[in-house]
Amino acid sequence: MSYNNNKLVLLTSATVLVVGASAMASASTLEDTVERGAVQCGVSDGLPGFSSPDDAGEWQGLDVDVCRAVAAAVFGDAEAVRYVPLNAVERFTALQSGEVDVLSRNTTWTTTRDTTLGINFTGVTFYDGQGFLVSSDLGISSATELDGAAVCVQSGTTTELNLADYFRVNDMVFDPIVFDTSEQTVGGFEAGRCDVLTSDTSQLAALRIQLDNPDGAMVLPEIISKEPLGPAVRQGDDQWFNVVKWSLFAMLNAEELGVSSDNVDEMLGSDDPDIARLLGEDGNYGEGMGLEADWAYHIISQVGNYAESFDRNVGMDSPLQIERGINALWTDGGIQYAPPVR
Repeated sequence: MSYNNNKLVLLTSATVLVVGASAMASASTLEDTVERGAVQCGVSDGLPGFSSPDDAGEWQGLDVDVCRAVAAAVFGDAEAVRYVPLNAVERFTALQSGEVDVLSRNTTWTTTRDTTLGINFTGVTFYDGQGFLVSSDLGISSATELDGAAVCVQSGTTTELNLADYFRVNDMVFDPIVFDTSEQTVGGFEAGRCDVLTSDTSQLAALRIQLDNPDGAMVLPEIISKEPLGPAVRQGDDQWFNVVKWSLFAMLNAEELGVSSDNVDEMLGSDDPDIARLLGEDGNYGEGMGLEADWAYHIISQVGNYAESFDRNVGMDSPLQIERGINALWTDGGIQYAPPVR
């Protein structure tokens, strides 16, 4: 059997990259994290609702709560986190190199990222899709009217490819105005360098409230892509993969079972076997991950369930006021769903 030499070289190079990343992860991320005393968490460089510092310098957001949940599960202390702000270009390198233990930064789960970067996505914190933000004065109501528009877009994102695909499929042309950060894109939009700002709709909601006149801009109705956003870890360490994955699942299961930060102590001693297992009172479901039996109790008591995190960060109790929509639980007509603790 003969091989194409170029393909063999590419295959070998890709194998080396993946093996290298796996070898790095095999040194037990959990042990390293415990020895360090904090979870190193890669977050955005400032996206309200998902990960951004408040006026006191404290990090807040839906993605930040994932980091806090992992810390609560590992240390029993949701504040045992070191946040590492990362832009879209540098985020994957930071995870691959071991600079961060988990990447929780409004990042889309795709085939390429899941199979060629040496990383694993651990779940979906927010089901999203790409849209367009335009000035209300532009006088348009549909993305199909954007032929010839200048479009502000962030580099190093799936947004760039989706944008090109949408205009090509609809036989339209556009002028891309590319920036390194989301803050720069909204600055370019506000300065009039582009007619349109494109990103995930959740990010558009976060960027819109940063405008001097938020009411002067509107999001067009078209959603042009699927953007499942979630945390990722390095491949090669199944234990750590499980810790991060089940930290999110614990929050989703808690919402489904009606367990919140307000009532979790009252739920201790519950006759409901699902609640008893979740809170570590019936069996030790943390043992297989190297955690204590009450790992999920610490998450719920300190961070809350998924609904609490969603509502205060991006939902109707937040400045973004995003409806739950498809991010509602499966029992409420959405698609959020977690495997059971048992």
